[in-house]
Amino acid sequence: MTDAITLTAATGDLGDMNGTAARQRRRAANLTLFAASAGCAMTVLDTNIVGVVLPSIARDLGASFANIEWVVTTYVLCFAALLLPAGAVADRFGRRRVYLIGIALFAGASLLCGIAGSAVLLCAARALQGVGAAFLLASALAIIGHAFHDEAERGRAWAIWGGIMGLTMVLSPLLGGAIAAVLNWRWAFFVNLPICALLAAAVIWVISESRDPAARRLDPLGIVLFSGGMFALIWALIGSAQQGWSSTATIARFAAGIALLVAFIIAETCQRAPMLDLGLFRNRRFVGAILAMFGYAAAAQVMASLLPQYLQNGLGRSALMAGAAMLPFALAMLILPQAGRWLAHYWPGYRILAAGLAVVAIGNALTGWAALHDAPVLVAIGMAVLGSGGGLLNGETQKAIMGSVPPGRAGMASGISTTARFTGILLGFATLGAVLAAQARTALLPALTSAAMTSAASSGDAGSFIDRVVAGDIAAALAPLPPASRDAALDIARHGYGHGFAMALYTAGAIAAIASVAVFLLMRPGRKPA
Repeated sequence: MTDAITLTAATGDLGDMNGTAARQRRRAANLTLFAASAGCAMTVLDTNIVGVVLPSIARDLGASFANIEWVVTTYVLCFAALLLPAGAVADRFGRRRVYLIGIALFAGASLLCGIAGSAVLLCAARALQGVGAAFLLASALAIIGHAFHDEAERGRAWAIWGGIMGLTMVLSPLLGGAIAAVLNWRWAFFVNLPICALLAAAVIWVISESRDPAARRLDPLGIVLFSGGMFALIWALIGSAQQGWSSTATIARFAAGIALLVAFIIAETCQRAPMLDLGLFRNRRFVGAILAMFGYAAAAQVMASLLPQYLQNGLGRSALMAGAAMLPFALAMLILPQAGRWLAHYWPGYRILAAGLAVVAIGNALTGWAALHDAPVLVAIGMAVLGSGGGLLNGETQKAIMGSVPPGRAGMASGISTTARFTGILLGFATLGAVLAAQARTALLPALTSAAMTSAASSGDAGSFIDRVVAGDIAAALAPLPPASRDAALDIARHGYGHGFAMALYTAGAIAAIASVAVFLLMRPGRKPA
């Protein structure tokens, strides 16, 4: 009897010990989740805050529209080009170590951005910041994937991660507007320094080191060819606004970009362990899911950088008011993923993706029409519709990509997915920016013959006026004009900028509509034979 009691007590103690150990493991995993998610959120915070302060940067540094585009594209270019190799480096040399290196690079580059005295120096610092962000994000995602092994726990972890990202997207325009209004644009970068210090301390405290003993080899040739090809294409798109689409320089850059990307594909085909497994693209469902991710990024997510510019340059809002005016877009992006999860009970994933892209197309078209006709209320409604489509896609795109490949290829598919997202943002921003600049110039040029612009045209400042308006520095564009003509010139400038932005939105709507049809046709199940 005594032995039985002793055995029962020992069994109870063992159960308590196992329960305590399980709770400790869950607590450690949750702390790891929040520490890794905070790093991912910092990249979202930085991207959206910089989108709000771009007009302030243009005014302070006297930057052209091309300079402003490079402030965004140099960051995203390095980010997109290095995501896949950064994941391989983290798996091989230690995810925690690479995460800390990424945080240090991001903090140092943020300091350089904040003290930059010219647009060229700012773009160089932004390139370094993109490198840091790639190593930071890739290792953070790998840390989360390693911390959660059970399928239900992993699903819960990614849901929490998505909620943190969505909340960051809502808060960052408001923070960006407050920084521009109360401090200045340099604090958009300085604010990263204390965040990085706290994040590094949290990583050292809560995250344990992990690595993959079977990590794939690095692919330097693939990195150089891919990043070089993307750089040439972006250079062609940004330069086309001033040099023309048919100029020799633009055509040469496009040709160089295409040649480098073709060489990248050939190089990946010939390697035993490529950075990009092209065999995955034989699966049409995978291709459709990647296209959905690209369309979402190029036509919806890119608006986090473009919409604040229109709200300030086209509607004349202050940076603080522009941040607040982004709420219809940001809140819809936060709330609609819940509707996507509800729809998943009734619709297959490909229909949700096609519908989300269609809503993005409608939102772009509505916002573009409102911008063309100077209707601020309709602009807000269009932004809400656009954000709703983006919210539907935000959760479904990643799920569709991961569900289209065998479990053994999940790591590669995740890297391709993230690269497709940032490549879409990169090409979307460059393409839509080129359309905006070209169409704004087209709308402003006839206005130079008006009475309000006669003095500017006769003094040879017409080209400078257009350049400053397109760059978003309307105050500098109006400064040389007589005071009596400035009000009329301001209306002309805002109308011209609004016209260019509307054409850019129509282009984004067309991209989303084409992607919607392609995704539906590629991903729908094939008909069974009779």
